[in-house]
Amino acid sequence: MSASRSIIILASLLGAVATAAASPRCKVPLESWQPREALEAKLKAEGWQVRRIKADDGCYKVEGTRQDGRRVKATFQPDTLTLIREKTRDD
Repeated sequence: MSASRSIIILASLLGAVATAAASPRCKVPLESWQPREALEAKLKAEGWQVRRIKADDGCYKVEGTRQDGRRVKATFQPDTLTLIREKTRDD
């Protein structure tokens, strides 16, 4: 395989990975979703203060504050309530 072809393949793979990492999308049928209240209860039990939960891109998006006081925006899988991605802000 030529070096230029290897570079093209590598660039294509990196682009696909970057796209997937930038925007997680949950692909779960609506009838499999757990209710928002279940996610809120789970997070409160972990010490979070939940400000907002919304459905977006097929996932649950949460804005709140973790028990360590850091503000956070997080994405959760709607059927398992598993954390997919989290961004924190220090104030």
